Amino acid sequence: MRHAIAHDLSPELALRTARAACAHYCERFARYEPRITWRDEHNADLQFSAKGLSIKGKVAVANGSLVVDVDIPFLLRPFQGRAVEIVERELQKWIAKAKAGEIA
Repeated sequence: MRHAIAHDLSPELALRTARAACAHYCERFARYEPRITWRDEHNADLQFSAKGLSIKGKVAVANGSLVVDVDIPFLLRPFQGRAVEIVERELQKWIAKAKAGEIA
């Protein structure tokens, strides 16, 4: 599942926003054992467990978009459309927070 969310944030603010969102969700969903490893300033690997399955993906912060690319296991593919909706909604909230000056 690859999904890009458009934004009009400055590159620096987009990076701070992505890192803040990742840290928030790691804490909020700790029971799913999330792990995010930033490979460089703009790209991170992510992994978590759900329904006994290990799910891996990537996050990329680009000029004008935040890209989430997750390898959805076959058993969870029926929920892929719902997952895209949730990712879109949640990242739009973080973009709005950034625009409102709520991201340090």
